[in-house]
Amino acid sequence: MADTAGGGEGCKLTGLTEGMSQTEPGTRRRTWVTMAGILFVVLITATWVWRHQSGVADARSRGDRGDRAIHVVTALVTRSDVAVRLTANGTVSAQQTVAVRPQLSAMIRSVHIKEGQFVQKGEKLFTLDARTEDANLSRTEGQLAKSRADLRNAERNLERQRELFRQNFISQAALEVAENQVEGLSAQLLVDQATVQANRVARGFSEITAPIAGRTGAIPVYQGSLVQPNDALVSITQIDPINVSFTLPEREFVPLQQALAEGEVAVNVLLDAAGKQTRKGKLVFVDNAVDTASGTIGLKAEFPNADRHLWPGMFVTVTLAPRMLAGALMVPVQAVQNGPERKFVYVIGENGQANPLTVEVRWIQDGFAVIEGEGVAPGMRVVVEGAQNLRPGSGVAEVKPRSGEAGVGG
Repeated sequence: MADTAGGGEGCKLTGLTEGMSQTEPGTRRRTWVTMAGILFVVLITATWVWRHQSGVADARSRGDRGDRAIHVVTALVTRSDVAVRLTANGTVSAQQTVAVRPQLSAMIRSVHIKEGQFVQKGEKLFTLDARTEDANLSRTEGQLAKSRADLRNAERNLERQRELFRQNFISQAALEVAENQVEGLSAQLLVDQATVQANRVARGFSEITAPIAGRTGAIPVYQGSLVQPNDALVSITQIDPINVSFTLPEREFVPLQQALAEGEVAVNVLLDAAGKQTRKGKLVFVDNAVDTASGTIGLKAEFPNADRHLWPGMFVTVTLAPRMLAGALMVPVQAVQNGPERKFVYVIGENGQANPLTVEVRWIQDGFAVIEGEGVAPGMRVVVEGAQNLRPGSGVAEVKPRSGEAGVGG
């Protein structure tokens, strides 16, 4: 009996062990599924909370931006007459440059000038050996004196022949011979006078004088040099007055013509980068054709140059104002914004909000833009700084410009 009981208990233990072995894998699977579900729920909850908090923060941020005014610097639209100033690069050029050449072959007896000397018109430059011309002049003057004596003798003879002819002592033919002799000697006298004059002119070529006033260049000849008519002895460049040549775009041709029709057009040149040294002149030449390669028109202005600060070949900055924009509306140039299609400015309304207004820019000068457009009027307040932060209808708060800021007015 005992054995039987012991055997039964052994069977129960064996069955329990086998049952526990069979249920353990299922329990582990349920545990993992439960843990995975809990993690999934936690993840979803965390995601919802994060999105909710982010939305609230974004809404608060948008609300803060909508409620906060954007700081800007403003200026008023003003109306005034604007002189359209044109600027170009110019080159100083002499009005006249003369190459002095001899007109006869001779030796130079003396040089009366130095290189780089300023000379006046008519001032003696060179003296050539004129002994040959002096001899020719003396010979022709002697021939002229002989011709005059022969003519006087022939005229006296003609008077005697006429008296004899009236008394019928000579024939008509003899009288005509005497008259022909006087006429021939009169013609010869004219020839001799012309020859003397020609030799005097040739003699004058031995004294070479300055044809214009100006500054001499290099002198390639010296005393004793033999020169020919094609040799250049020296060049003289006129310095006062002097010209400045420059070009402007062809679109300025008509305004220039209109300005010239009304009177002189003033032209200024700047001699240094700082613009402290200036000269004032007038426009004297407009070319007769537009350069098709560059689309520019050639111009010249004349300037007094008694102080000789302008020198041929110098580069200078030329400015002129041939036309005027009457009653132009002006704003600081930084107020003009570039839109996708057109330019615009932000105008501040009475409610303190900034709204864009389309404009056209006619001219930009000295940090200001001349604008026009529907609705633009003097006294409007436009945004100069801070426009990059604006949207249509944005509220703005005006602040003072930075120290040294140019072109901003209130």
